[in-house]
Amino acid sequence: MQVSGEAKGVSLLQMHDFRCFWLSRVASVLAYQMLSVAVGWQIYDLTNSTFYLGIAGLLQFLPMVLLMLPAGHVIDRYNRTLIIRLCQLSEGLGVFLLAMGSLTGWLNKETILSLVFLIGAARTFEMPCMQVLLTGVVEREVLPQALALAASSSQTAVIAGPALGGLLYVYGPGAVFACVSGLYFLSIFFLGRIRKKQEAVKGEKPDLRSALVGLSFIRSRPVILGAISLDLFAVLLGGATALLPVFARKILLAGPAGLGLLRSAPAVGSVLMALFLAHRPLKNQVGRKMFLAVIVFGLATIAFALSTSFVLSIGALIVLGTADTISVVVRGALVQLNTPDEMRGRVSSVNALFVGTSNQLGEFESGMAATWLGLVPSVILGGVATILVALIWMRLFPSLKNIQRLESSVKGQP
Repeated sequence: MQVSGEAKGVSLLQMHDFRCFWLSRVASVLAYQMLSVAVGWQIYDLTNSTFYLGIAGLLQFLPMVLLMLPAGHVIDRYNRTLIIRLCQLSEGLGVFLLAMGSLTGWLNKETILSLVFLIGAARTFEMPCMQVLLTGVVEREVLPQALALAASSSQTAVIAGPALGGLLYVYGPGAVFACVSGLYFLSIFFLGRIRKKQEAVKGEKPDLRSALVGLSFIRSRPVILGAISLDLFAVLLGGATALLPVFARKILLAGPAGLGLLRSAPAVGSVLMALFLAHRPLKNQVGRKMFLAVIVFGLATIAFALSTSFVLSIGALIVLGTADTISVVVRGALVQLNTPDEMRGRVSSVNALFVGTSNQLGEFESGMAATWLGLVPSVILGGVATILVALIWMRLFPSLKNIQRLESSVKGQP
């Protein structure tokens, strides 16, 4: 059925399967965002060290490096819904152990970091599988709008998750972890209500060559490579998420609830932009608008670093989130619209590896940079570096800069 005009976003949410997917995604992302706030604050409480905040980010990233490519092949060969449910079950059980450890008092930084690593391993399979699952839930012609609404579901959860996690932390980390565990099981429930059968594409047997197909595919398409790598370096250098507990405590003089609001602020801008793009997708000068958004992202990062006002810091983070969403939606549309179904798992895994690299390794980089350079100088330098990357990428990938419409960029690829 064709869905047209501004009604697309609303009509998609009226579809049973997409609505169940949307709710499952909200619950899963909400759980992870609450978990991130609780783990970050608890680690900082136990160690009073930015170094261990960085280590926590690194341990979430390492499973992606080790498992992401084979994960893509698994996604292409087996039932995708089942893979997601098994991953979320593992995450829910891991968080349940964090809750029990916090409530009974035996939890220490080593145990927290070990469980963070295991949860990261499960997410390595879950994230790209969720991306691929969406293509089986909606028709191709409404995929860009579905991607924007999917982004809005993530960002809606990112708004509520950190704030709720920070408020619940007042009652102790065990309360947050118990709620997170329940949300993972709720996500499993909604996923199970999707009626359309998700059949895996039976292809080659797993081996190194087939696992690397996703990398080769992206490398052969400069527009996709440029968009993904631009997002990677922008968030890697400009992101300061791992340092928010330190900004909240030492500069803005805010407690756990304030930290939750800071973590939610980028998502306020993100969800507004995602909903806007769901109803009014980018129609012209897509490339230039994406580069402009990355430059704004860098400027907002610098503004946040210089701010000593809680309100101004929230405002800078909202602008940052608004700019980031444009890159997220453009990258997602380019990847999914240009990839055949039989290799979507592998290509989406590489894309997820880039996303995970920018987010998780970025947290490690932020912690190390703050340790060596100081808190505020390290974030200012990151914002400046983000702007420089955008300017350099405009010269390295002129075809990306000159994209007018997403559909025309697809046709121009080899």
